[in-house]
Amino acid sequence: MKKVGILTGGGDCPGLNSVIRAVVRYAIQENYRVAGIKNGWKGLVENDTVELNLQSVSGILPMGGTILGTSRTNPYKKENDIKNAKENFKKMGLEALIAVGGEDTLGVAHKLYKDGFNVVGAPKTIDNDLNCTDVTFGFDTALNVATDAIDRLHTTAESHHRIMIVEVMGRHAGWIALESGIAGGADVILIPEIPIDIDEVCGIIKKRYFRGKTFSIVVAAEGAQFKKGTMVLQEEKLDAFGHVRLGGIGQRIGEEIEKRTGYETRVTVLGHVQRGGTPTAFDRVLGTRFGIKAMELVLKKDYGKMASVQGNKIIAVSLEAAVSELKTVDMEFYNIAKIFFG
Repeated sequence: MKKVGILTGGGDCPGLNSVIRAVVRYAIQENYRVAGIKNGWKGLVENDTVELNLQSVSGILPMGGTILGTSRTNPYKKENDIKNAKENFKKMGLEALIAVGGEDTLGVAHKLYKDGFNVVGAPKTIDNDLNCTDVTFGFDTALNVATDAIDRLHTTAESHHRIMIVEVMGRHAGWIALESGIAGGADVILIPEIPIDIDEVCGIIKKRYFRGKTFSIVVAAEGAQFKKGTMVLQEEKLDAFGHVRLGGIGQRIGEEIEKRTGYETRVTVLGHVQRGGTPTAFDRVLGTRFGIKAMELVLKKDYGKMASVQGNKIIAVSLEAAVSELKTVDMEFYNIAKIFFG
């Protein structure tokens, strides 16, 4: 029997298990064995695998997270790591490897493909910022979590006549902030793509007060920046892909608004709550479709490609194009949201 490997890398998100399940079900049907590589690229570096079969994937469809575990390991950061990863790829007897992840995980997948290994990808990120696909699984669940939180905060904001700041995920792209803000009826939406003008934000809030609206909801992506161009960081420590840990922008915005307006302000940071829990039906179906397409690419030996959704069609795009740039917020979309500001 031929053998295919699958790993899940980077941040976990709802829908990962649906991809794993789909790959295993399809692979076994085509007389393949499946090696589950544990904890992302770290598992390939350390040769840490588990055999996946029908029993392994039974009942995992509604589960959040990933049964394989994950990590933010970059094997190309250390010479010995990538050497071990390549040797283990061969030792495992893999015909091909399916990498499920976002820009960092798939960036490694593309490099590995360029180095002569049979690799395909499936796109995963709650930030929805991966290029060449209309949407990534995990985004819909995160969006629904954020929207539900905004709905719940509306009632307490109105009852106490407060400004509520809701900080959501989004390092370089503000898709979660934008769409949850629109869906939740936010009065201000702040995204990484547009530097924050705090005077403008306070002006919108004051106008609402003058017309009798004594509360406001402000949604801010964690990667939003003030006009001076500095991010608000939790710490300067970098991960294996050179990213800093973000956090704190909501608190800074809240402090500035309260200082400039005198209105009582509270901050809610949703953080990893957005990444957890049961995936929505949309993410389960999309993850399943991506898993089937990824395995289909393996069967066709069409390597160096990533499963993608464009319109309602699942197609193959090159890994190189997918990781070449980030998909940031469409400004026409953001201008729709601005119609409702204040």
